[in-house]
Amino acid sequence: MGDAHYFGDGLTYLNPSDLKGKLIAIEGTDGVGRSTHIEMLQEWLEVQGYGVITTGWTRSNLMSKTIEVAKEGNIIDRWSLSLLYATDFADRLEHQIIPALRSGFIVLADRYIFTAFARDFVRSSDRKWIRDVFGFALVPDLVCYLRIDVETLVLRVIETKAMNYWESGMDLRLGADLYDSFKKYQSLLIEEFDKMAEEFKFEVVDARKSPEEIQDELRSKIQQLLTQGGLARTMTAPPVVEGAANPTV
Repeated sequence: MGDAHYFGDGLTYLNPSDLKGKLIAIEGTDGVGRSTHIEMLQEWLEVQGYGVITTGWTRSNLMSKTIEVAKEGNIIDRWSLSLLYATDFADRLEHQIIPALRSGFIVLADRYIFTAFARDFVRSSDRKWIRDVFGFALVPDLVCYLRIDVETLVLRVIETKAMNYWESGMDLRLGADLYDSFKKYQSLLIEEFDKMAEEFKFEVVDARKSPEEIQDELRSKIQQLLTQGGLARTMTAPPVVEGAANPTV
């Protein structure tokens, strides 16, 4: 990551020029299977001898509990929610992501700033504000977007877990019940992810395929990045970072 740079103004007190590792983000809407594939990717990379850490949305010790409590009442406004997520990300960036990259590790991110972009835009129709907020973020070396249609997504979510208030966008009053609102909200998110995929040159992976096919495609794209980037394998322990809290949406 020798040419690492920030999305916007960045962190003035942290120079990214000495970051030797690779930052790989797995993006996609709720229920598409990101976490499962990241677990498989971590094991695959570690078997090859790479040092790997994973990070994900709302997993910082600083903010995870705060966000959980704030969302329980289902009354938090869009600006407060976005700023809480940004604070969580900033904490993980400084204490987890950058130290790992500086040590030459691969960082697998379960969601990245593009999730915040999509969610905030759907609630506000304003792209600039949220992108300015996340101007301190590092630009990933690779973004793999697990792309799915809403009909397939709905079936998958029903089979694997229950729909909840925030994943259904109930705060937007898009529908009379969780199911109807989920379809409309997730459709809007997918539409925005599709636009960002073109804008930011995501590697798009068809998430309607079997888990094995998806994993093979992800590995192929990551292997190409590592081969081109010449990242050294390491068998050392990961850098000491703050412990990860349980993930939430």
